[in-house]
Amino acid sequence: MAQESLLYRDEWSQQIEADVSRLPGPILVVGASGFLGARLFFSLAGRRKDVYAASRDPYVRWRFASLPDFVSPAQLVQLDLTAAQSVRQVCERLKPRTVFNLSAYGAYERQQQVGRIHEVNYTGVLNLVLGLQEVGCEALVHAGSSSEYGLNCASPAESAELVPNSDYAAAKVAASYLLKYYGRIHSFPCAVLRLYSVYGPFEERDRLIPRLVGAGLQGGYPPLAHPATSRDFVYVDDATAAFVRAALTICKTDPGLSVNIATGRRTTLEDVARAAKQVFGLPSDPVFGAHHNRKWDLSNWYGNPALAEQKLGWKAEVSFERGLRLTADWERAAEPLLKAAPAQVEARTVSMIIACYRDHQAIPIMYERIVKAFEPLRPRGYSYEIIFVNDCSPANDEEVIAGLCRKDPNVVGISHSRNFGSQSAFLSGLEASTGDAVVFMDGDLQDPPELIPELIDAWEKGADIVYGQRVKRDAPLHMQVAYKLFYRVFSALASVPIPRDAGDFGLINRRAAQHLLQFSERDIFLRGLRAWVGFKQIGVPYARPERLFGRTTNSLLKNIWWAKKGIFSFSTKPLSYIQALGVTMFFLTLASSVFYFVNYFVHPPKDATGITTVVLLTLGLGGVQLISLSVLGDYIGRVLEEVKSRPRFIRARVLRGAKVLEQEADIAQFIDQAKGYVRGKHR
Repeated sequence: MAQESLLYRDEWSQQIEADVSRLPGPILVVGASGFLGARLFFSLAGRRKDVYAASRDPYVRWRFASLPDFVSPAQLVQLDLTAAQSVRQVCERLKPRTVFNLSAYGAYERQQQVGRIHEVNYTGVLNLVLGLQEVGCEALVHAGSSSEYGLNCASPAESAELVPNSDYAAAKVAASYLLKYYGRIHSFPCAVLRLYSVYGPFEERDRLIPRLVGAGLQGGYPPLAHPATSRDFVYVDDATAAFVRAALTICKTDPGLSVNIATGRRTTLEDVARAAKQVFGLPSDPVFGAHHNRKWDLSNWYGNPALAEQKLGWKAEVSFERGLRLTADWERAAEPLLKAAPAQVEARTVSMIIACYRDHQAIPIMYERIVKAFEPLRPRGYSYEIIFVNDCSPANDEEVIAGLCRKDPNVVGISHSRNFGSQSAFLSGLEASTGDAVVFMDGDLQDPPELIPELIDAWEKGADIVYGQRVKRDAPLHMQVAYKLFYRVFSALASVPIPRDAGDFGLINRRAAQHLLQFSERDIFLRGLRAWVGFKQIGVPYARPERLFGRTTNSLLKNIWWAKKGIFSFSTKPLSYIQALGVTMFFLTLASSVFYFVNYFVHPPKDATGITTVVLLTLGLGGVQLISLSVLGDYIGRVLEEVKSRPRFIRARVLRGAKVLEQEADIAQFIDQAKGYVRGKHR
């Protein structure tokens, strides 16, 4: 208990404790799984019971790996700030009166997804404001950043020019102006705190102060950049106290105001090393320059806290040296928690693209099974995006999909104007996907969602493409034989190696997905294209069950047509075989002519014979010619389809949350946003 007490003990004054009791409740801390958010949440939750921690994945973050006695799991709330529907649902359920938004993306060097930087730091703030307006809110305090000043970094006042020097800074500037607009024009009770270099308990493991303390406890220094590089270091409990003060003051008196949260002291890396030497009793001096400077590191980066003292009645109380000692004490007590902390990695999203036709009964079950399959993946940083593509089903597939979209912000629905086929449905969903990897599935539950973790495991081990390999299938014997025969014939005829017994079900990484999207051909055969792009591929065996509902729409004739489509799309060998047959028949005819010519003189016929032979040869040659023409016709027909360049599909509607996009411009914008997000994330 003493160790737990030390983990969550803070340096708040009696005045701040009294202020906490005056905050209108319930209280919602957004971005609570991060460093500053977690510290603020634990400090508030230790004093009040109506405090909630909201995060995209609250249950998998190391700061919540072991909850203190005063926190209930019911206080952890899942919230995707970038999804308006998710924000609206949380606001309607909790109806928070005081909200602290500490969510951010892009502050760390590893966070370089440009699209997500703007989505989280600007669009997320807009979603939060709109959601809170609907339910009423008495205070929204938003975590801004000293990065907003950018190049104008030497003790700027809040009225100084903002010169952002990164995407993160630009997004934070945009958010501060957004809140300034809503505060001043709409009297929305909000404020922005421009935080300088906050440090202390629960900070990310790869940041300067945790590395400094960790090395100091071991009797050394971490790699350090240029000694003149400076910061304005603010101890975390001073920073969290400022949020409490802002909620009770400027949110009401000066809505939309931005205030610096700084000490006003310029602390260089040389000063940091000197303090560490004294705190940890280090015998030697540090070596500078062993760590590279980041592109936004500056030599005169410190703040002006005058307005904070004037408007909030706040000033930093903890000196840097004392803050180092407090952090070191916490690090010692937190050793078991920190050992359980995983190495910081980027969260990854897997897009599930599900082609649906007459699958209205299976779709809800498919959704539940996918969500359940991702439960063990969440601790590894995985989240899902589910895209249901309704290929103009005559059943109520679209209605069922719309219900799931309203329920889960991670679900997207696409409806086609007519039935274009499953291959076009997969491609349509692929264009709209934003995941780091994509899984193709049929909507009839014949592709088991429970196999998804195995596909992801193979991807993590280095495979670019992971295909499901059907080692067994529940189907009539003649269909099993037909499928086996097709894959072997297809593999033998194709111009590239084709995996046997591998359907569309499988996973491809984003690199392979982007290459697939570059293909302009109209008549696509996905499993063939997947093999054609190459990269490292591996199969995962599984048993393919029968449809759970209804009957298959694929008859034997349709499957024969499907086989012909695949073979003609990926092989010109049939043309070579026709040529070989023609040459063979020519030489057989020549040999037969010589034989009959010689035989005529050796054994002259007494009567006219051979009419049967003539008839059979005529019919046989005619059949061969017709088959040859049909093969040629198939190839020519495919050329015709490609030359006409018709669209591969037409989207009639896109469903996202409660929104239904039907206008062509709106649908195009949605797809462009998805493409832009992917470009920003993977550039």
